[in-house]
Amino acid sequence: MENEQNPLLHKFNKKKTTSAFFIFVIIAVFLGVGTGYMFSGNKTPLTSKGKVTKSGDVSSLEKGDVIGSDDTKTFTDTTEGKVAEGGIEGEGQFHLIRPGGESQYVYMTSSTVDLSKLIDRKVKVWGQTQKAEKAGWLMDVGRVEVLE
Repeated sequence: MENEQNPLLHKFNKKKTTSAFFIFVIIAVFLGVGTGYMFSGNKTPLTSKGKVTKSGDVSSLEKGDVIGSDDTKTFTDTTEGKVAEGGIEGEGQFHLIRPGGESQYVYMTSSTVDLSKLIDRKVKVWGQTQKAEKAGWLMDVGRVEVLE
């Protein structure tokens, strides 16, 4: 008789269980998005030499300022020189004038940094070397530090 009054299996209120599950999922999604946003790096960090700015804000660049990406694992190649306009036979949009003449130029493209705002400035660039047919060195620039 006890089994009939207190059965081992109980019927659940399906509507109540379903709504509790959806509330849990919604809360989990909001917490996940919030945590992702906090850790996404939307902060502008400081470097030892100057401020890091987004690539669009180059109007008031000073010596030591860094623009572009802070991903130095992707942009591993570095060099220094003076930025000038023009590529070589369709490769690159700009070039970096370095000691040793034209054979030492680094031809550059960038989808991260607006290199046109840096013409005639001495800079240090971080980038990825690209395969080229005409240019001795073709680089996709991701980060730039203003030297002068």
